[in-house]
Amino acid sequence: MAAPVFAAPETSGASTPSRGWLTAYLDLPVTLHAPAHARRAVRAVLDGWCLNDQNWLREVLLVVSELVTNALRHGTGDIAVELHLRDDVLTIGAYDGSPQVPRPRTPDDTGGWGLAIVESLTLAWGVDTHGDGKRVWAQMRRYPSRSLT
Repeated sequence: MAAPVFAAPETSGASTPSRGWLTAYLDLPVTLHAPAHARRAVRAVLDGWCLNDQNWLREVLLVVSELVTNALRHGTGDIAVELHLRDDVLTIGAYDGSPQVPRPRTPDDTGGWGLAIVESLTLAWGVDTHGDGKRVWAQMRRYPSRSLT
């Protein structure tokens, strides 16, 4: 598994992630373990950004897991996760190599409820197509951190 790549441009000298924006990018192995790798890496990134509210983290990690699982099941090629924190909104993006846009499920469907879970936990979600692939993204409001510092 590749290590996350971090960038922190335009933080305006802030010592916490409450101003400006922060970004992290992670290439994932295309294996059944990709969702677990993504959860561990995202948790480490958010801990590094002093975003450690446990209830909020559980929701974020569930969203990450659903997006990566969908990329693994329905996408092709490489998988990546990108995090952007701008002010109080965290954007989670999952990239894969398939241009096929996910379709919403109907009440009669017996499975495939991952995006319904994502929708219930987030401010918004959507899909951006690019070249031969796509990014499925979701936005969540940042909870106050409970840092010891």
